[in-house]
Amino acid sequence: MSENGCAALAERRYAQSAPTHLTVKWVPDEIVRSSAGATDAEAFFPTAHHSLPEKTMTASQTITLIGLGPMGQAMTSALLSDGRSVTVWNRTAARADQVVAAGATLADTPAEAVAAGDVIILSLTDYQAMYDILGDATAGLAGKTLVNLSSDSPERTREAARWATDHGANFVTGGVMVPAPMVGTDLAYIYFSGPGETFEAIRDVLEVLGRARYLGSDPGLAQLMYQAHLDIFLGTLSSLMHATALVGSAGISARDFLVDALPFVGAIPAMVGDGGPEEVGALIDADLHPGHLSTATMMGATADHIVQASEAAGIDTGYPAAVARHYARAIADGHGSANWTAIIEGIRDPQPEGVPA
Repeated sequence: MSENGCAALAERRYAQSAPTHLTVKWVPDEIVRSSAGATDAEAFFPTAHHSLPEKTMTASQTITLIGLGPMGQAMTSALLSDGRSVTVWNRTAARADQVVAAGATLADTPAEAVAAGDVIILSLTDYQAMYDILGDATAGLAGKTLVNLSSDSPERTREAARWATDHGANFVTGGVMVPAPMVGTDLAYIYFSGPGETFEAIRDVLEVLGRARYLGSDPGLAQLMYQAHLDIFLGTLSSLMHATALVGSAGISARDFLVDALPFVGAIPAMVGDGGPEEVGALIDADLHPGHLSTATMMGATADHIVQASEAAGIDTGYPAAVARHYARAIADGHGSANWTAIIEGIRDPQPEGVPA
């Protein structure tokens, strides 16, 4: 996750770690205060370290961390602060200077790094980087536990799990839901999936990095949940910049607009529907979309107006046009009087390009 990204995902936190299914409890608090008394807005870019509850080390696993970008460095620092023995490796060895000064051991090669750790944590650009780095070190993977916290597609994650198993390693995948500065704090949480017994055997290590939320044995689940959250995040960023360009066409500065718009973004969860996310989600799961206020027809008309305003302003219409198509499809399918959530039906069953609904 990017350095300045995804911090807002932590604003409304889950109350407890997920069990072995996808049901999680949401805490709809408007402002959560940390133990240090800081609001979430302050905690997003903390000036002080708010630690997770003190943990007792239940095993003496040695840890290797491969990949020392900002996220990898933050993870290494958290593990060292917890008293763990950590070996690191990075293509650019100089990136290890800070964590080595803090007590980490720098391996000269990936094979040496693999040999040094019982638990091997990967923080890389994507899963291909894992193959590239560990390709000459596969002989040492037998009996090891690989924890890949890199980003990729769920299917690529499943392929990686098979690859690791073929080389005799256990494999757990994860999606880190906070930016690097928040790793190891009480706001950090990470989704994990893979064999339950493997996850439980290293849970104490994983909890050093953030609240560990186990989703199930399918290796792709953690990446699926991660990508779903990033779907929301990236869509929000695009809409925010599109809206900024829209008002900018009339001379309104980005500064003035964002001061007004960002509180609106924070209020959106309360607008999703009555009863909170659990009730709204239950209705969607049951294919029910009751609504008399925010109907698909009403929301679709608004979406069309945004497209028209964008055209008149001379700015890109791709984003609002895509949104408008969701509502047009719902209306064409007979869901015009249903709640706006009915757009999910068309999203689930896309029509080929150029084929009418």
